[in-house]
Amino acid sequence: MMRKDHLQAIPLGRIAPRGWLRDQLLLQAANLTGQLEEIWPDVGPGSGWLGGPGESWERGPYYLDGLVPLAHVLDDARLKAKAGKWIEWMLASQRGDGWFGPAGNDDWWTRMVALKVLMQHADATGDARVVPFMQRYFAYENATIGERPFRKWAIARGQENILVIQWLQDRAPDPMLPELASRILAMTVDWGGYLADRIVQGPAARFSHLTHVVNVAMGLKLPALRERLGDSGQQAIVDRAFANLDRFHGQATGMFSGDEWLAGNLPNHGVELCAVVELMYSLEVLARAYGSGEYGDRLERVAYNALAATMTADVTAHQYHQQPNQVLATIARRDWTYSSEAPNIFGLAPHFGCCTANLHQGWPKLAASLWAEDPQGGLAAVAYAPCVARGRDLEIEVITDYPFGETITIRVLRAAAGERRIALRVPQWCAAPTLRVGNEDVAVAPVAGIAAVARAWRAGDTIELRLPMPVRVEGRPNGAVSLHTGPLTLAYCPGEIWRAIPDTPGLGDWEVTPRGSWNFGLEIEGGVTELPLAVERQPPSPHPFGLAAPPVRVQTRGRFVPGWELLRNSAAPPPQSPVTTNQTPRPITLVPYGCARLRVCEFPRIDPVEFTGEVFD
Repeated sequence: MMRKDHLQAIPLGRIAPRGWLRDQLLLQAANLTGQLEEIWPDVGPGSGWLGGPGESWERGPYYLDGLVPLAHVLDDARLKAKAGKWIEWMLASQRGDGWFGPAGNDDWWTRMVALKVLMQHADATGDARVVPFMQRYFAYENATIGERPFRKWAIARGQENILVIQWLQDRAPDPMLPELASRILAMTVDWGGYLADRIVQGPAARFSHLTHVVNVAMGLKLPALRERLGDSGQQAIVDRAFANLDRFHGQATGMFSGDEWLAGNLPNHGVELCAVVELMYSLEVLARAYGSGEYGDRLERVAYNALAATMTADVTAHQYHQQPNQVLATIARRDWTYSSEAPNIFGLAPHFGCCTANLHQGWPKLAASLWAEDPQGGLAAVAYAPCVARGRDLEIEVITDYPFGETITIRVLRAAAGERRIALRVPQWCAAPTLRVGNEDVAVAPVAGIAAVARAWRAGDTIELRLPMPVRVEGRPNGAVSLHTGPLTLAYCPGEIWRAIPDTPGLGDWEVTPRGSWNFGLEIEGGVTELPLAVERQPPSPHPFGLAAPPVRVQTRGRFVPGWELLRNSAAPPPQSPVTTNQTPRPITLVPYGCARLRVCEFPRIDPVEFTGEVFD
């Protein structure tokens, strides 16, 4: 028997984005996701996952793993129709023995992604064909996995298979399913053990499934799935794994590096977009499994920084690798652990096409995971963004500009009789939250990052949670610092010059170069953790992560740092701080990391000194 998660996912389609998040999803629906089949042959009509002679491995399922949730969170008939033909082909492809998919590909791994697609489709539509389809498939897997065990990518990603088995067990219990999950667990990389106790402590020098950043991002959910199989104490292992990743490979955005292999903690190294969206999904699973607020904290930080920045503001192009300190996005050799010359340009398919196929899940799955349900029918916040969430017994509207604004208002739209909990996530970064329920001020005393309010709710009841966001200072390697307000990492953008690369496919490819100098240090005293800087906030535009009208600005001042220059076509790691410079102070404007495609977010620190001359603009 499998134990239950602390929280249950709300079925796909019952959380509807509003405000800036809906705008962001509409951009995706109109551009990269909504047009991908027409501009990229790998998911066009010739795909093997539509019965054609084309690509038959992971790209079709990857694309659907984002298209299906996007279609349903937006309730978009056009996108549902696009997804529908793929779903129908998958369901019709099943053989009598339970196997399915393109005849020319027999990889277990690709079926794992396809099963996640069908899982979401069933949750959203109630399609009665999916459960018996999966029952037949898992019976086949159980009967044949001994003679045809996992290999290559499937060994590193078996947790994706276990995830769907557990979904099916919750809906159609069968003693064979936990047994199959245990057999797959024995074939899968022990991600908890590796990341908690044996992780590589610097840039990986050679390929290994253990150091491949996308595998790591997927593997972080395995301990929680393992716990459902009866292996207790796994949350401590997850937390130790994250502590190691932060220590040895952490980035200011809450990500860990990997370009494509784990790459250390300096900001000239990048991270692959596939890892960003897969880490987000793992965090969504972990937040529900344990009901702890720390996973939602990191989820927001990754989404509102790393995910936003690695696509253009209009979602017409993406990067394969992004760098925290990214001052050129050009075709050139860089200090990647493994990559070509083009992965940090913006385009249709810079470097491998896996990210072109896989990027689509990031924003839709976030929208679908903003809230979860507890066993008593209450609601629990996983992450904050404007939305309407419909649970079994409660329906709420979340009215907010968060993460750009500090106030989150929750209005009850529908409530069943009886007492229910509304559990609010109080981020660890927030030192002075305030909570008001109706006209009553309520003390905030979070446990594991959660402050719950329980009562018999009525339509029209309101909750106001205010999360003050002063400018925080966090230490980085070499004595550098990064600045943050709430979940947003702040960055200096030197201006951007976009150049279209001729003769490129799809919606186009672009190189980006700076308009001015980027190499500034910040005047910050050693040991300071908060700065008395004013944060200018305005409502987000229809392009929430655009540079033209960033919803957050912070004015500070910095000094040019002579000698901090390019190294192998990237900003060199920041020089050891504190830095001494005789350069004139000048005001600089910081914006959200997600708004800047060229940026510096890890700055050398300059000890403030009295300056009696003129400060120039």
